[in-house]
Amino acid sequence: MTEFWVSSGHHLARRQEGGGLAVTDELLLAYLARPELVPPPEACAAERALHARLRAAPRRAVAPEEVAAVADADARENWQVVLAFRDRLLAARSVEDAYLDLVRRGGGGTPPLFLNQLVHLILRNALDGCQDPYVLRAGELFFRPQAVSVQAVSATEGALLLADAELVDLEEGRARPSPLVAMLGREPIGDLDVLTPETAWTYWSRSDAFTMALNLGSDPRSREGLARVIEAWIRHLLHRRVSVAPVARIEDRDWRWFVGLDAEATRIGNALWRGEALPEETRARVLALFTLAFAETAGLDPRLGDQPVYLLLAMNPDRRVTVKPQNLIAGLPLVGEPL
Repeated sequence: MTEFWVSSGHHLARRQEGGGLAVTDELLLAYLARPELVPPPEACAAERALHARLRAAPRRAVAPEEVAAVADADARENWQVVLAFRDRLLAARSVEDAYLDLVRRGGGGTPPLFLNQLVHLILRNALDGCQDPYVLRAGELFFRPQAVSVQAVSATEGALLLADAELVDLEEGRARPSPLVAMLGREPIGDLDVLTPETAWTYWSRSDAFTMALNLGSDPRSREGLARVIEAWIRHLLHRRVSVAPVARIEDRDWRWFVGLDAEATRIGNALWRGEALPEETRARVLALFTLAFAETAGLDPRLGDQPVYLLLAMNPDRRVTVKPQNLIAGLPLVGEPL
């Protein structure tokens, strides 16, 4: 099988019998090796000693006074957050259960960076064995914010391009022009290419570089890829079989349930739900629509009836897309799910 997303840390975890990932010492050590946690040269002796003790025994209990002994106030706060996150991981049966607990009971100050890393790792597990670059590139939306641009390819058709927002930002200030990145309103991004049938073979060697743009507008394979990611995410975490399909518009006058895949889509969906008239500029921020149907009706909110769940994806006024995959955990019409 072709490897992808090595940076997720998938190789540091161990798959359990039920399909989830065990929290291993190697995975915990990877967090301790992050630049944010490695004590800088000016760190006090107490912080260096704490880091060293955890590297030797990443599961060891840490007494409050060990953190209190750290001289720098920001460093103390960082350690409190990291250790609380570690303890949530250790208390769970799997990485997946830890993520579900964070979504359902609140993150308790867990940094978005750590949540995105969990999503990256869990989605890598859920898509294990996938051989479709369109699915994998669409999956990056779950843990990598995207910058959006529209390129006209004809008088009536445009290519809605999504590129990794972090790369776009990092490349600001370079002088050599690039037509693709210029469309994104930024400077060049080295070897950024649009994912097409001709370039798809290159995805495997660059999956951890995030240097492929996704044509979400005029390439239906991209929207189909995102639909498959949503199906895999729900199947893996909620153990529910669903069918997700891209649609051009909401046809039903009696649409009963929707989930915004990001904050802007949720805001727009709520406004439409209330019957508000939205300006065309706001409507244009909706980038994709999907219907979601459950294979089994047991455990569904009866208010859904036989209607599908609509899923909305949108960009914010800054032309950024930040998917919140936790919305697919908390927002679906399921009853009797753990709180």
